[in-house]
Amino acid sequence: MTKSKKITLSASRDIPFNKLVLSQSNVRKVKAGVSIEELAEDIARRTLLSSITVRPVLGDDGAETDMFEIPAGGRRFRALELLVKQKRLNRTAPVPCIVRTGGLAEEDSLAENVQRAPLHPLDQFRAFQAMREKGKSEEEIAAAFFVSASVVKQRLRLAAVSETLLDTYAEEEITLDQLMAFTVNPDHERQEQVWEALKQHYSKQPYEIRRMLTEGAVRASDRRAPCRRGCGTRSTPSICW
Repeated sequence: MTKSKKITLSASRDIPFNKLVLSQSNVRKVKAGVSIEELAEDIARRTLLSSITVRPVLGDDGAETDMFEIPAGGRRFRALELLVKQKRLNRTAPVPCIVRTGGLAEEDSLAENVQRAPLHPLDQFRAFQAMREKGKSEEEIAAAFFVSASVVKQRLRLAAVSETLLDTYAEEEITLDQLMAFTVNPDHERQEQVWEALKQHYSKQPYEIRRMLTEGAVRASDRRAPCRRGCGTRSTPSICW
């Protein structure tokens, strides 16, 4: 029986900022997300939270020089560069880097960008809620994460939604727009009643959810009310009707 080869992680080290240069191998060409200015302010507030992936720059003879190029992490580099230009960061400040030598530089860049998973809106809501409970205002939360105050307010509105429905959303059985529709009525029992009534509908439009939550209880004569014999809703064909 052959032993599996142990994984060796890439070395980590601090490299002076003035020894770093951008690589042409970075696959990110289109600007998206947080601006360089916003990222620079975030680094100034919290310091650098993620190491930058670098590769040694080779000379004409193939030997390593004392410079390193950045195939992945170019936006962080530009943010640091802006802080240097603003004289808020020393040109020789040590930057935490992961040094790669094997494989291709394009692989480093593509892997870092493709493998990055966006934060689920429910996780975002819970993080915002925790900060709100610790005394942060909606404007302060928005400024800290470079989102609009309206996004923060929208996410915090989810506090009015039943945990059962939040779990349903986490399981991807309901959309964010549908979930937000339930915030018009903070009565959790009523929310769950409406969701149960709508479960057998092909279409669960947000406007329908809002209407049902604001018009009062689902009447027994309502076509959306569950069949008392347990064979469906009155909006679908059934042997009961």
